[in-house]
Amino acid sequence: MSVVIVDNGGANVASLRYALERLGTTALLSADPDCIRAASRVILPGVGAAADAMARLKRHGLDAVLPRLMQPVLGICLGMQLLHEHCEEGDVQGLGILPGVVRRLRLPACLPVPHMGWNQLAINTPHALLDGLGTGPHLYFVHSYALCPGSATIAQTDYGVPIAAVVSRANFHGVQFHPERSAAAGARLLANFLALEQ
Repeated sequence: MSVVIVDNGGANVASLRYALERLGTTALLSADPDCIRAASRVILPGVGAAADAMARLKRHGLDAVLPRLMQPVLGICLGMQLLHEHCEEGDVQGLGILPGVVRRLRLPACLPVPHMGWNQLAINTPHALLDGLGTGPHLYFVHSYALCPGSATIAQTDYGVPIAAVVSRANFHGVQFHPERSAAAGARLLANFLALEQ
């Protein structure tokens, strides 16, 4: 199996590669379109600003490549947000693979933004990506922008408002949390992604 992490400047790449290595998988970091097309699994990570990340993807022509991929693709945090139509942060168009607009968290004053810490998932729809996570697993979140649960949402969390935590449609999947920082539950989700059928 060949796993490629899309090099879009995300700061979480080292910890993600290490998490994959613990699962026995060595991932290549690349922004090369041919390398990404040839991979059996593609991960789009992200920590930072949506406009900057989309600019990097466009610079390498990946805004055209990623939506046409047929192998399993996993977006993580900002990477998940970029799979959608639009990001309020920077008023930037996303990849348009999944429906929805990413908006800044608007929360009661008692809840700080960014949302940072462990939150419980409520699984809406059984899916191979969530196998073995049990009832109400806790995952680690760090984000200031989010999607409301929508038609592609298979699990959500609550942080003053309902938040789409896991999305899936066809071969495209996304998680708002950081599985590489989410202990056993995060490792299980990454293992499930690696095991998804083409």
